[in-house]
Amino acid sequence: MNVATVLKAEITRIARKELRGETAQLKKAVSQYRMEIAALKRRITDLERAAKGSARIRRAPAVQVDPAQAPLRNRFSATGLAAQRKRLGITAAEMGVLVGVSGQSIYKWEQQKATPRASQLPALRAALKLGKREATSRIAELAN
Repeated sequence: MNVATVLKAEITRIARKELRGETAQLKKAVSQYRMEIAALKRRITDLERAAKGSARIRRAPAVQVDPAQAPLRNRFSATGLAAQRKRLGITAAEMGVLVGVSGQSIYKWEQQKATPRASQLPALRAALKLGKREATSRIAELAN
């Protein structure tokens, strides 16, 4: 039996024992972090579902339209919408509040990437007939 071999084996054994003690704490910490990350991912998924569900809720048009008074014209002008919104000095989001849609919808209508549904046209026409003061007062009223 070689003394050097025995000494080397003993040093290796003691070093492994020391490392095991050190890595045990790290393994516990890693396990805890993974559990926390998984819980956070579940929470994010739940919040995304809730946000998606609330985005689907349809808003009622802010401008009340009497169907008997509204003309049955189904034309829409993107440039007219953009021009009227600029004349009123309101943002697309504020125009969306008046019409009962999102600001993104107004933006897409103005860019001709989408067109309003026939059910949205009466509210849109009524909003386009508003003056600057009336539009800002209705926006303030609806914001509260």
